[in-house]
Amino acid sequence: MSEEHVLVVPADLITSIGHLEGFEVDVDRFLVPILASDQLSYRPRAAMELDPSFKQLIPYVVMQWTDPADDLVRVFTYTRGGGSGETRLHAKRSIGVGGHISREDADGDEDPYVTGMRRELDEEVTILSDYTDDREGVLYDPSNEVGRVHLGVIHRFTLEQPNVTSNEPELAEGEFLTLAELRDSYDRLETWSQLCLDALFSEA
Repeated sequence: MSEEHVLVVPADLITSIGHLEGFEVDVDRFLVPILASDQLSYRPRAAMELDPSFKQLIPYVVMQWTDPADDLVRVFTYTRGGGSGETRLHAKRSIGVGGHISREDADGDEDPYVTGMRRELDEEVTILSDYTDDREGVLYDPSNEVGRVHLGVIHRFTLEQPNVTSNEPELAEGEFLTLAELRDSYDRLETWSQLCLDALFSEA
């Protein structure tokens, strides 16, 4: 089986746009020139996991639903299993679903970014609800070895119904939790999920 080649952005390109650390709400300032750049490339994933001079572009989808019974926002969360995914995040709780854009996602006529995001979602979860998709920000966290080689694009899916199920054992214990419940288990969340929780739900 040939090695997966994933979409990467040169770190220098990001730096040329502006300083980026943590959660940046001005998503278009960074994402528009990144996606339009001729410096994007598909490179072997294993090598890119160890090379911070490139950032792997990751759509990261946060799914929320408001329960009409109590008017409380609930967010889909799960525990990362120890399967074929990112082993460095094993046993962490996450509120984000998504993954790499692969070279194969560029084979069709559609935008590879959109194709890759849909493919990753379809692989990981089944969503049996209508929803709106809002692109909320970009995220870069250089505080750990996983974060140093990834650039997240944060999407908020606002669902009409809480009908989401995990398709893979790597997404264990999938459920919708209130913001209070998530904050109670804040220390168990992976760093990206902590940053998204703080940025997306600071007023709730």
